[in-house]
Amino acid sequence: MVELAELTRRGRRSAAPAARGSGRGRVRLREAAVTLGMMGPAVLLYTVLMVVPVGVAVYLSFTDWDGFSPAQPIGWENYRHLFDDPSSTHAWYVTALITTIGTVLMVGLGLLYALVLKGRSRTNSFFRAVAYFPHVISALILGYLWAAILGTNGALNNTLAKFGLEPIGFLFDEKFALYTLIGVIVWAGFGFNVVLFVAALQTVPAELLEAAALDGASRRQINLRIVVPMIAPVVTVATVLNLVGLLRAYDIVVSLTGGGPAGSTQTFTYLILARSFEGTKVGYATAQAVFLMVVSAVLALVVTALRNRQDQAATG
Repeated sequence: MVELAELTRRGRRSAAPAARGSGRGRVRLREAAVTLGMMGPAVLLYTVLMVVPVGVAVYLSFTDWDGFSPAQPIGWENYRHLFDDPSSTHAWYVTALITTIGTVLMVGLGLLYALVLKGRSRTNSFFRAVAYFPHVISALILGYLWAAILGTNGALNNTLAKFGLEPIGFLFDEKFALYTLIGVIVWAGFGFNVVLFVAALQTVPAELLEAAALDGASRRQINLRIVVPMIAPVVTVATVLNLVGLLRAYDIVVSLTGGGPAGSTQTFTYLILARSFEGTKVGYATAQAVFLMVVSAVLALVVTALRNRQDQAATG
């Protein structure tokens, strides 16, 4: 009897860990099921709306398709033609110019504007709202408004004519049209950067700035050596957003210049939508779109990697 009782107690001791282990396993399974249930709809939606369309676009970029007849695979021919096409080369030049100058000006002016108006007052709030207001309006409407002001028979040139002055070719002279377009884009978009930078500046500790001022640092030194480095991650985000956004500049080009004069303001996105798709070159247009997507992703990764390297060098 004693031996039987001892065996029973040993069996219970060995069964307890097994029961606890099986209990933990059931808890893990339950947690995994809950996680999958919560993530499943989002993953499914992302797959349907993003992964599948991108996959289809990549496939179509290797075909000769006019949008109606069956697509015929042609390998890398669309991509080879992309680099041989003079219109694509010029459109990339225009896009690169708009993207580079526009990003530098929008980030630089936005940061300068935010530094000047970072204080909390009604006047600063008013001027921040003024800067952000163009970003709220549709880019198409802004383009038409500026075309009415700067066009051949626009308000500005009509005013100049009344004083006997020659009209200025803001939109009809190839030497001015591209830079006019860049100016309007910067004016319309830099307010978004102002909002980002003002929000970031509010996170800089006031005690740190006061200590630097007490140590004799000038306002310029405080901004360059303390404030800007502390909001550097936000500057990186703004740079990436502006780069990607300007690479896709289309709507304001349509309403302001229409790609003219003589294609001098024709961006790559404008070329894709206004010429390739309308010309039923859907396969070629899709290859252009895929290439633009890859360029945007590479630029975003490069900017982020450079920022991370600088952060590591500063902390290492």
